[in-house]
Amino acid sequence: HGIGNDYIYINCFNQTIGQPQELARVISDRHTGVGGDGLILVLPPSDKVDADVRMRMFNNDGSEAEMCGNGIRCVCKLAHDQDITSANPMRIQTKTSVLSLDYTVNSNGKIDQITVNMGQPTLNPENIPVCISDLKQIVNYSTSTLVQWPETLPEDWKELSGLDQRMTCVSMGNPHAVFYCNDVATIPLETVGPVLEKHHIFPNRINVHFVQPLSRSEVIMRTWERGSGVTQACGSGASAVCVAGVLIERTNRELLAHLPGGDLQLRWAEDSNHVFMTGAAAEVFRGEWPD
Repeated sequence: HGIGNDYIYINCFNQTIGQPQELARVISDRHTGVGGDGLILVLPPSDKVDADVRMRMFNNDGSEAEMCGNGIRCVCKLAHDQDITSANPMRIQTKTSVLSLDYTVNSNGKIDQITVNMGQPTLNPENIPVCISDLKQIVNYSTSTLVQWPETLPEDWKELSGLDQRMTCVSMGNPHAVFYCNDVATIPLETVGPVLEKHHIFPNRINVHFVQPLSRSEVIMRTWERGSGVTQACGSGASAVCVAGVLIERTNRELLAHLPGGDLQLRWAEDSNHVFMTGAAAEVFRGEWPD
């Protein structure tokens, strides 16, 4: 897991998985399977791609995602600790790009901390994608109120949380919508999350984040992940939050994000326009899955 964002990883350098979408749904079930936020396959890179390993990531509903920020750190740890590659930096192929990861090892020779170069954020609405023709107003990548909030929610939840109903949309290889509020603990995430995830303005659905700034360099955030629901952490989402905070002048380019599962360090470099994310990765157990 990467700060509580837990996935089942399969080393596909020595085996083949025929139906990963179906396996993801079954193996991720927390009652009748292993349990996790999804399934990640660690594979050889595609032909003619300059990478050390490749990852395919499936949410627990079986849908395939472009990448996962916490997941890619765990792919790096597995590839190193299981002697697939000792490259440092390690180049990992995702569905949309190849990312570079630098890491440190502990006294036992296992990976400890990992920094991922998440690349440049995508801010063009068409490429995130967001259907801007359906929005009422565009201001600095933020939009005015655009959703009909669920009628089942308490009427005063927006006031209680101090919600700013404008959103900032960013793609870090996968799409994110960021909202700011005064108290993330009061956000009814289990109800709001699925409504926003599947809102018609997001043709590929969306990851949803609510952010409570503590200062210009520190925030608390909670996440509803596309295809997985409420999760303990989201690395690509934290990267998007770092970018969003700069765009709307709420936070600095260097940011400490507190997520339910732990902390991530983020930096949006002004010179390269790349976002760097640093955090831990941990192996929980190994096992065999019956046919």
